[in-house]
Amino acid sequence: MNWHLFSVIYSMAATVLIGILIIAALISGFNQIPHIWIAVGLGFLLAVPAGLFFTKKVGSITGEEEGYKV
Repeated sequence: MNWHLFSVIYSMAATVLIGILIIAALISGFNQIPHIWIAVGLGFLLAVPAGLFFTKKVGSITGEEEGYKV
């Protein structure tokens, strides 16, 4: 696996997912600090499979990796 590509995709996915989860928590009324930390933790955890999926997808498009073919 291309770990450099994974680190870039993971950092973007984590940022997006954390932002979405924090906004969802604030809108739904969970606006205390522990709820925000839970949203941050979930964003970090959910970004791992998303990063792996999109790394394999981009790697298969560029021909550098076997994975999910387009």
